[in-house]
Amino acid sequence: MTKCVRRVVLFFCLVLCGSTSRAADQPQLSADIGPCWVEFTVTDAAKKPVYLAKIHTIIRYGFLSKRKTELELSTDADGKGKFAGLPQEVKKPIEFTVSYKGQSKTVTHDPGTNCHQTMEVELGSK
Repeated sequence: MTKCVRRVVLFFCLVLCGSTSRAADQPQLSADIGPCWVEFTVTDAAKKPVYLAKIHTIIRYGFLSKRKTELELSTDADGKGKFAGLPQEVKKPIEFTVSYKGQSKTVTHDPGTNCHQTMEVELGSK
């Protein structure tokens, strides 16, 4: 009977640990340039999360902004995505283009003003 109890306890531990790790998964991409990050939540006009919305950016940095890094990620089922490792000092704010099924919106992020930012982007609205 103790083997049966151990198996039940082990089963519940695996189920609980597996469900908590999946809930924390979020698409994240790192530019590996600095300490800043920006987290996006993309919704449609009805305020529902948009799955697989593309978020694209080109980050220019360094002397005379000659270096550049191009990044793109897709949102998860909750409409979330995160860019990490962004530079803290840029000459111009970083532009992010969010697009989904022919709709797009451009938003800017100035890491010098707000190094850690959460943005909500609503597609389908004006």
